[in-house]
Amino acid sequence: MISIVILTYNDEVQIENCLNSVANLSDDIVVIDSNSKDNTLKICEKFGARVFQNAFINQAIQFNWGLDNIDLKYDWVLRLDSDEILPDRLKREMTSRIHAPNGCKGFYLNRRMYWMGRWLRHGRMYPHFILRLFKKGFARYEEKTEEHLIVDGEVGFLECDFLEDNKKNNLDYFTEKHLQTARGELSEIQNAGSANALGSLAPRLFGHKVNRTRWLKEKIYMRTPLFTRPFLYFFYRYFGCLGFLDGKPGLIFHVLQAFWYRFYIDAKVYEARLAAKESDFKDI
Repeated sequence: MISIVILTYNDEVQIENCLNSVANLSDDIVVIDSNSKDNTLKICEKFGARVFQNAFINQAIQFNWGLDNIDLKYDWVLRLDSDEILPDRLKREMTSRIHAPNGCKGFYLNRRMYWMGRWLRHGRMYPHFILRLFKKGFARYEEKTEEHLIVDGEVGFLECDFLEDNKKNNLDYFTEKHLQTARGELSEIQNAGSANALGSLAPRLFGHKVNRTRWLKEKIYMRTPLFTRPFLYFFYRYFGCLGFLDGKPGLIFHVLQAFWYRFYIDAKVYEARLAAKESDFKDI
């Protein structure tokens, strides 16, 4: 009763774990691949998955492309990444909830993230509910770098966790991945205020956690001066939200998120502003 859509790119080290975890949940497993160069596609085909290729821009656009171009077999759709695993208890809860007469058009799943072999339980990393299960025709992703699924209708929450354990996520991979997402965030900052025809997550201080996070980012973080906000972000997540309780992995994660990724984005914004001023100067 559930079609499963998985996004992949060079994931031979982890896609088998993901596929094994959903093999008994659905006979409609769809893989949207971004032109992998390794054995990802062979592994997916071994599990009987339907494989489609599409050039990657960002996660949201890739998934929306799948909704528009692939005939999914079932009314309910689950989106997964290649590094994610569904435990049996979550699969049982999932199938029971979608058959219940609750009127929900989507469900939040609680992500348990592992980094450097440790479950990150603090620093606002857990609980972390993400809309991943939805009824076909009632949801699309907002096309942003930090994307959220927008569901037209009531949503519910599942109690059991799913796991994220990225086997590629060493420091080199983290750096390369975030260079790409930083370019996306920079573009969105430079085009702030442009309309999103596909809808967008509403920033609400008293809404769900994702709505509060969007509110904090748009109303507080983005209005804080460049180079100051990464420091405030770190102290909030690492000390205020007890991220230090996750030991050395927690320290490394929050330092990289704040003083590498967030600081790097601010530096790119500053660089773009200098380039614009230099261009104005030459036009005089």
